[in-house]
Amino acid sequence: MRYKRAAAARQKGVKSVCAACARSKKRIRTDGKKDCILIVDDEPEIRQLLVGYLTRNGFEAIAARDGREMWQALDRHVIDLVVLDLMLPDTDGLTLCRDLRAKSAIAILMLTARGEETDRILGIEMGADDYLVKPFNPRELLARIKSILRRTRALPPNLRPEQARCLCFAGWCLDTATRLLTAADGVVTPLSGGEYRLLRILLDHPNRVLNRDQLTEMIHGREAEAYDRAIDVQVSRLRQRLRDDSREPELIKTVRGEGYVLAASVDRRAACA
Repeated sequence: MRYKRAAAARQKGVKSVCAACARSKKRIRTDGKKDCILIVDDEPEIRQLLVGYLTRNGFEAIAARDGREMWQALDRHVIDLVVLDLMLPDTDGLTLCRDLRAKSAIAILMLTARGEETDRILGIEMGADDYLVKPFNPRELLARIKSILRRTRALPPNLRPEQARCLCFAGWCLDTATRLLTAADGVVTPLSGGEYRLLRILLDHPNRVLNRDQLTEMIHGREAEAYDRAIDVQVSRLRQRLRDDSREPELIKTVRGEGYVLAASVDRRAACA
């Protein structure tokens, strides 16, 4: 029966993985709780295979078959990362990704059967932290999940906590503890992991031109080669968060042939008002 499930799942877009490869050290959070992964996919074989595989590898895993069940699961559980299929029966994954990102900074890994670069970039534009093209090996999914969680929680050296909790610039305030961005009119916006890291880098280097390679390396580190064009998408999303006109930006400016620069002074405060 186990081999029948594996064969069925392979046909649906998940490659089989041997039992020996599935056994590895359990990954436990420092607070003693397991990371909880939500699998959103309309194929029962994929849901069953991935929930079992992630559970064996030290995660808590739950599943949802569509957008409605996804929102229900998010209401009932503390979710650390959502694995979201692009093709769903009720609402497409891109719309769900956009709506989820507008409400939360939960990490999102998009699954797609379409491998074209435009589709991958579109997923990042909607707020996904990473993407994986079907068919895929569960071991690669596991590696990407760990990588996303590691990037989300472990800041690069230049982004480590400091005495200044609140960074204020051009009428905006970023709370580095809650990762909430507050506008001058009081509107509060949650940032995704990638948006937060990019903004922190720009705030740590105000009025200094940073090229794409520098930004990509500081955000993604050794995995930078997989994000050759993602930095432009992240800059575009961050501009939207900051209400900065992408055609004539005044805050995050493009320096042709060089990179990007945050054209603002930064006031570092011990606490946010």
